Amino acid sequence: MGKHKTPMLDELENGPWPSFVSDIKQQADKGNQILKEAPDDLLGILELSFEDKVTHWKHGGIVGVFGYGGGIIGRYCDQPQMFPGVAHFHTVRVNQPSSKYYTTKFLRELMELWERHGSGLTNMHGSTGDIVFLGTTTDHLEPLFYDMTHELNQDLGGSGSNLRTPSCCLGKSRCQYACYDTQEVSYQMTMEYQDELHRPAFPYKFKFKFDGCPNGCVASIARSDMSVIGTWRDDIRMNQSAVKAYVGGEIAPNAGAHSGRDWGKFDIIKEVINLCPTGCMSWDGQKLEINNRECTRCMHCLNVMPQALRIGQETGASVLFGAKAPILEGAQMSTLTVPFMPMEPPFDELKELIEKVWDWWMEEGKNRERLGELIQRKSWQEFLKVTELDPDPRMVDEPRSNPYIFWREDEVEGGWTRDIEAFRKKHLR
Repeated sequence: MGKHKTPMLDELENGPWPSFVSDIKQQADKGNQILKEAPDDLLGILELSFEDKVTHWKHGGIVGVFGYGGGIIGRYCDQPQMFPGVAHFHTVRVNQPSSKYYTTKFLRELMELWERHGSGLTNMHGSTGDIVFLGTTTDHLEPLFYDMTHELNQDLGGSGSNLRTPSCCLGKSRCQYACYDTQEVSYQMTMEYQDELHRPAFPYKFKFKFDGCPNGCVASIARSDMSVIGTWRDDIRMNQSAVKAYVGGEIAPNAGAHSGRDWGKFDIIKEVINLCPTGCMSWDGQKLEINNRECTRCMHCLNVMPQALRIGQETGASVLFGAKAPILEGAQMSTLTVPFMPMEPPFDELKELIEKVWDWWMEEGKNRERLGELIQRKSWQEFLKVTELDPDPRMVDEPRSNPYIFWREDEVEGGWTRDIEAFRKKHLR
């Protein structure tokens, strides 16, 4: 039983779902961590915040480890006498392995290290992907960092105005849809940009995320300043006999994911053809046809009939820039910038593009201005000039309504403005 009464938090333990309150209480009961009071005092200060309807955490300045400017987020509470266990409660971000593969041995070593230097509370994982150690004191930061690097050969992740920890999906290690090796490129970018990861020099945060295919299992198009999304530029491969097997009920659709429920007979027209966003598919009862020039890689048909349809063989990635969460200017999805780029080590073409973008952003970006906001402020045309890329119709979501695109008469071949005025004078009165 904890020393603080927490009736409101106790309500969060009700119901069939897992509760972070139960998890914190469990760690408090174990009491084998170096900061024994921390879990219980954490519940106490959260209950007080619920009562007062205001946070009791304050910005406590910058803390870190020698030689690094990022990786540690300073946390202090404004009631240290009432809750001494969380007077200091610094968060440590630990660089996750690509695709978050662990051995049980490594996880045990990681937890033993954290109980030796902190509260024992973890978040697996943060939204960027890091292993998050929740709660330690300033005097434990350097010993923790030393033991982590020397015993576990493990590094800190990113925080602050720097490159955040690169993140990727499972890629070719487990996924049949992966169009490139996401783990390899994530590792290569992490190793290449160590300075940018550990020593903040950017206007604000910058995130890489690597999706192996358009299914987007790390949601890079919504959550990263640079999204690398696997794609192909030849035709979808088809097995017509397997298509007939799906239609005939011999193979369960969706890889059998709904086999526990009776969804009725599979209807290829209703469940595949009519759901194609561009209407590029047809079925005559005997043969499936795909107009690959119209395919936008939505992945729906491949997900429904994985044994019948396969990604193409000329694979690579699309590169997009500018996504972010709604902090200053509202949420943005990333904008297609390079429709297709081969993705083979050492990824020199990708690195060259990244560094052009960074040079411009660091020169032109305002404090706390994400890349997408800078593009919106300075225009897509200027972004294309600094990246030395040619405009492409695929960069435009809808003609004349994309907020990044602005036309000047002297930029348009044939002088559209003059043509429109002539049309008005002749036909409109």
